[in-house]
Amino acid sequence: METMQTIDFSFHVRKCQPELIAPANPTPYEFKQLSDVDDQQSLRLQLPFVNIYPHNPSLEGRDPVKVIKEAIGKALVFYYPLAGRLREGPGRKLFVECTGEGILFIEADADVSLEEFWDTLPYSLSSMQNNIIHNALNSDEVLNSPLLLIQVTRLKCGGFIFGLCFNHTMADGFGIVQFMKATAEIARGAFAPSILPVWQRALLTARDPPRITVRHYEYDQVVDTKSTLIPANNMIDRLFFFTQRQISTLRQTLPAHLHDCSSFEVLAAYVWRLRTIAFQLKPEEEVRFLCVVNLRSKIDIPLGFYGNAIVFPAVITTIAKLCGNPLGYAVDLIRKAKAKATKEYIKSMVDFMVIKGRPRFTEIGPFMMSDITRIGFENVDFGWGKAIFGGPIIGGCGIIRGMISYSIAFMNRNGEKGIVVPLCLPPPAMERFRANVHASLQVIQVLDKVDRDMQTILSAL
Repeated sequence: METMQTIDFSFHVRKCQPELIAPANPTPYEFKQLSDVDDQQSLRLQLPFVNIYPHNPSLEGRDPVKVIKEAIGKALVFYYPLAGRLREGPGRKLFVECTGEGILFIEADADVSLEEFWDTLPYSLSSMQNNIIHNALNSDEVLNSPLLLIQVTRLKCGGFIFGLCFNHTMADGFGIVQFMKATAEIARGAFAPSILPVWQRALLTARDPPRITVRHYEYDQVVDTKSTLIPANNMIDRLFFFTQRQISTLRQTLPAHLHDCSSFEVLAAYVWRLRTIAFQLKPEEEVRFLCVVNLRSKIDIPLGFYGNAIVFPAVITTIAKLCGNPLGYAVDLIRKAKAKATKEYIKSMVDFMVIKGRPRFTEIGPFMMSDITRIGFENVDFGWGKAIFGGPIIGGCGIIRGMISYSIAFMNRNGEKGIVVPLCLPPPAMERFRANVHASLQVIQVLDKVDRDMQTILSAL
């Protein structure tokens, strides 16, 4: 069963000049400090996401651009720090100057209908990136620039695409969806968001004095002696779709003690292993898996907090062990990474940022995967209903381009549920990865058929 199609889907988009949307009412002028999790080097980037909405016949005549644009201004009254600008103070400490200048907004029209590319979703999305999230002049800078860029693109059919690029230091995935939902509630007629925003970045500020009590492999500054650094240029983006049945069959190939693992754990292990094989590096070299862990269930964080409440615990192994062992080895490692996110680990990581000067992730042999299936991008409803796709469409950007992927919930046109995984790799590695996925899924398909045949035989006895 093929999981990926290479589709170069192109269409013309007419974009209006970018404009600033300021809060609809006056907001406080003040300075607000970010947390010591927010301002680490690896989060100093703009992260793009896309929501796609079909035509809703009951809203004939309503303009999504006008509705959303107006709702953004009203939502920014509550989320006024997002209308400010990021500044850097002593010790590379970040803070927001709440200037009320506003966010960047782009109105656009596409000469295509959703029907023309619905059947190719999500594969066609990466080739649409530049059309549906316009990189306006200087909008990708972290400091002294708009903290959000939103492009709403009308489709010929009456549907639309909501593209958003946000400054990651200001919010994580849960935080930005909270803002999107607040905007959506106002677009549907609410006077205020049902969940009010909470700043309280001091919750994730270093202890006094700070102290590192845990080993943080994710921030090891390793010297690249073997030229294993992934080249940032000449990379291609592809999306892979794995059905729930394929993931379930993959899980059945694991040892019995791992059959309770999550879909994310087995798929992350599978992608990490095949991605590592595709790079064809030396067996003795080290690789790391960084697991994105949401802290909202780990420590006392108030409802409405929209800052970065995530940590990235890592495990380390060699290429020989990762690629030479069955899939269960990688699943075990990923579970160990997740288990590292204890309260003490979290405190140590925050202190580490201050002591070590807010370093970036290790650049040698890392791979990170984030499970965004529970964040709820696709559930954001501006009045036209839920999105048929919601999430990132490329495998990382900025300083983490190529080292991060995501687990995104998706249901195709046939009603088949599964997970989309975007990857960014050099072309030769991408081709090897694609070939290995195709070959392994053919084996999985055979195993699945054998299992179903056995079930049929047993039920007939």
